[in-house]
Amino acid sequence: MDLPETRDAKSGDVHIAYQVLGSGPFDLVWVPGFVSNIELFCELPEWAHHFSRLAAFSRLILFDKRGTGLSDRVAGVATLEERMDDVRAVMDAAGSERAALFGFSQGGSLSLMFAGAFPQQAQALVLCGCFASSPFALLSDDAYNELSSRIERLWGSGEYCLNRMVPSRAGDEATRRLIARFERQSASPATRSRKCRSAARLTRGIYCRHW
Repeated sequence: MDLPETRDAKSGDVHIAYQVLGSGPFDLVWVPGFVSNIELFCELPEWAHHFSRLAAFSRLILFDKRGTGLSDRVAGVATLEERMDDVRAVMDAAGSERAALFGFSQGGSLSLMFAGAFPQQAQALVLCGCFASSPFALLSDDAYNELSSRIERLWGSGEYCLNRMVPSRAGDEATRRLIARFERQSASPATRSRKCRSAARLTRGIYCRHW
């Protein structure tokens, strides 16, 4: 898959990196999970194939959440309201008035909220690999802190994301190095830790007040 041009949308004072692939009859916004890097995704054959298939029948819009990937780094973790504004900013910048939302992993809760808050802009909703409750939400504080410390130690080596992103190539050293670069260029270890804690708080019921 040819690498599309990466552009910036402005959401308040924050720049959100996005790409547009394909020219299908409807817009499809791919809402990422905990971290992403839209340029490095396309270097992984499995992910490149996934996006190529989606772009074959849609005008596919990809973006990196604030604080991750090619988007501006920010202090703390963004609220769902701020992230909804980011989706709207990306759609505006891409010239999309109405789109289907493809919520992947943690992107599912954001997609659900966006569809509920802005039904006129949400044409359809697809949820993939999402969850009602994060595994982090079920851990005791001590167990969570131990897991968080382990993630911080592994982050940037490729060991953490490899089995989660491309388990079929877990023993391939070249893939591990690419995943290591993906980890380092998607989020810092501290950002990754904050996002895990945010996911735990979110799925303990914070977003339920909106429904």
